[in-house]
Amino acid sequence: MRLRWAAVTVAAGAIMGATVAIAAVQMWPGGGGGVAPAATTSSPAAAATKSSTSGPAGQLAATSGCLSAADVYEQARQAVVEITSTQQGRNPFAPQSQGTGSGIVIDADGTILTNYHVIAGATNLEVKFADGTAVTAHVVGDDPGNDIAVIRADLSGQSVAAATLGDSDAVRVGDPVLAIGNPFQLEGTLTAGVVSARGRTFAAGGSGTRPIRNMIQTDAPVNPGNSGGPLLDCQGKVIGINTALENPTGQDVNVGIAFAVPINTVNRSLPDMRAGKTVSHPWLGIAGQDITPALAKDVNLSVQSGVYVTVVSSDSPAQRAGLRGAFRSDSEAAQSSSLPGGGDVIVAVDGQNVTSVDDLAGYLDAKKQPGDTVTLKIVRGGQEQPIDITLAEWPAG
Repeated sequence: MRLRWAAVTVAAGAIMGATVAIAAVQMWPGGGGGVAPAATTSSPAAAATKSSTSGPAGQLAATSGCLSAADVYEQARQAVVEITSTQQGRNPFAPQSQGTGSGIVIDADGTILTNYHVIAGATNLEVKFADGTAVTAHVVGDDPGNDIAVIRADLSGQSVAAATLGDSDAVRVGDPVLAIGNPFQLEGTLTAGVVSARGRTFAAGGSGTRPIRNMIQTDAPVNPGNSGGPLLDCQGKVIGINTALENPTGQDVNVGIAFAVPINTVNRSLPDMRAGKTVSHPWLGIAGQDITPALAKDVNLSVQSGVYVTVVSSDSPAQRAGLRGAFRSDSEAAQSSSLPGGGDVIVAVDGQNVTSVDDLAGYLDAKKQPGDTVTLKIVRGGQEQPIDITLAEWPAG
């Protein structure tokens, strides 16, 4: 499967399964298809439009405690902005490049949430509000690992409408949702759908890119230009930031599969981003696969659950601690048609049982920082043993 940013300035990525995880991630190149960032376009701005689907949108008001789609739009629209980023090439005589995405005002002082890929590398940012007012903005802080950033509009003391943040942990599959953004620079476009799945894992970039976990999948139409805009519940609360869309044709069209960074993931980084920091994440430096009975039989393992270490990244904390992978490198793994034996099995971290890659990665993300030490319980050659590993900062992609 290939993914694209929901943006016009696109980068390729992929929905990653349990085989990729905590360090080295096999990515698919961009081109003929993929998941696209939901963010930028370079076409001339068009008049504001508002669209909705008759199915899920019409069902919103019928759901207990829900507002109508029209009421949600009226409530939230003023907090959704269009962001234009300008990049100047290294050559001062080279033409500037521009991209547009969306953002969500979260504070009356002009503090705005968006995707990191919307503003990455920008030499100039402009924010356009729902009433047409356009002002410059500057980056406050960012979390590239989760593809989120905080910028602030230069308002000269004025205040603006802010969105209400919700609780993405309370979201259920089948719940109605709405997206507001600026696809193809069609300002203030509304689309509707449902939560199609939770807990998706997404990574964009090359091998070693940090996956974003627990993403919300939705069939609400999301297109280039939607990146950084809100995914809203039926009460008008922000439950996610629209980030990427499945793009199998490579034509930047919606096929009913889009992904949003959960707002609770954002909230963990928000204090540091507001304080002007770049948020870093712990790096172990492995790729692994969830152990199933079939895998245990194929590679002759003595355990039936845990994480089978497939690759240990070069010069990683795991390599320095002596962890062993089934393959010697990413390239060897990519060229192989079968999974060999010989890799370590991780069965616990700091005394907590590990049954999957997500167990391990989730623990490290929630509990650890770069520089912290973790104790893994591994099985090597049928024997359990502890191994201490000092985590590093996730390397820049």
